[in-house]
Amino acid sequence: MISVDFAEITKTKPEKSLIFPRKKTGGRNSYGRITTRHIGGGHKQMIRTIDFKRNLFEQPAKVIAIEYDPNRSARIALLEYDNKLKKYILAPDGLKVGDIVISSNQKDTEIKTGNCMLLRHIPSGTLIHNIELSKGQGGQIVRSAGSSAQIMAKEGDIAHLKLPSGEVRLVSLDCHATIGQVGNIEHEATNRGKAGRNRWRGIRPTVRGLAMNPVDHPHGGGEGKSGQGNPHPVTPWGKPTKGYRTRKPNRYSNKFIVKRRNP
Repeated sequence: MISVDFAEITKTKPEKSLIFPRKKTGGRNSYGRITTRHIGGGHKQMIRTIDFKRNLFEQPAKVIAIEYDPNRSARIALLEYDNKLKKYILAPDGLKVGDIVISSNQKDTEIKTGNCMLLRHIPSGTLIHNIELSKGQGGQIVRSAGSSAQIMAKEGDIAHLKLPSGEVRLVSLDCHATIGQVGNIEHEATNRGKAGRNRWRGIRPTVRGLAMNPVDHPHGGGEGKSGQGNPHPVTPWGKPTKGYRTRKPNRYSNKFIVKRRNP
């Protein structure tokens, strides 16, 4: 088992005013039918309310704690504003307790880790995260541990962003983004090490199709150990899988993608 270092965490209990219980679904929809397999059990978790919008403009906030969040790979930072209001944000790499961060629409705002700014005012080549796709909607992309995007160029009212996947995408310069790379960079090196740790996370065992009978899976059956017997790997319901692209050819966002992650 390989685990991450928790040395950067300064507070073990979450802020009570910013949490609520996470309801378990067991992978079932409103009719009680399993729509996502291999979900169930797991430790009880509380949802931390994260401020992805960062819409308290021109108000500096002090970082008073770095905390663990069971619902995401990144660490979260607890901010306190001058009026004693507290909010959680994603903790960028290098952000420490005592630092002052700000969300601003002003051009002369300092390019500093943790500051939230318009793409219009962020220099090309800067690493950013928690990026809006529509003005005022709140950050939607580049939010997982260790991830960052880069501003490649600006043209008119559009920025060309290189995303962690390698995709180059067009985003309006009126959208906000946060400076820096998301923290907890070592997350990708973790190894859960045992089946029980998956169960703590609410992930139930996954049986291979090859190990099933033909009645249960298209890959099942055969004498002894045998191959899948199918020209292409498929799901239990016969749909192609393992690399089969399901993106709709006329998807509305196609026009915003300059370079695909896997052309």
